Amino acid sequence: MTPAIRLLKKHKIKFNIHQYQHDSHQSHYGQEAANKLGVELNIIAGQIFKTLVVSMNGDNKTLAVCVLPVDCTLDLKQAAKTLACKKIELADPQLAQKRTGYIVGGISPLGQKQKLPTLIDNSAEQYATIMVSGGKRGLEIEISPEDLATELNAKFAKLTV
Repeated sequence: MTPAIRLLKKHKIKFNIHQYQHDSHQSHYGQEAANKLGVELNIIAGQIFKTLVVSMNGDNKTLAVCVLPVDCTLDLKQAAKTLACKKIELADPQLAQKRTGYIVGGISPLGQKQKLPTLIDNSAEQYATIMVSGGKRGLEIEISPEDLATELNAKFAKLTV
């Protein structure tokens, strides 16, 4: 059981777990999840969200999390504006792993070592449920966007290009 799952159980939040066999040669983790779960569960890639850790203002000490559909690209300028900072960039992968407690490709927005400011792309609001990483490669959590936002104290915002 991952920290993300423990957190949801502790707070009695409704969720479902979906697993698939991760291909160790795959480096596009979100797209892999969409390909493997999309057909099986009859969902679209827009319902499967990736978790990106970003550093604000070029400062590796100040991090935030952006949760967006796997088939979309993060709009760095829009995310920076929403986070009220001058600029953001993707955080160094080693730093992201250290600060969240998860490995790249399995970083969940839930159950991180330290709760970071979090934004969720507003496209999530159109779905009854979305999927986010469960805290390891090959593990997805299906959860309502509202429950995810509440648990993370996250804001919905336009984050994609």
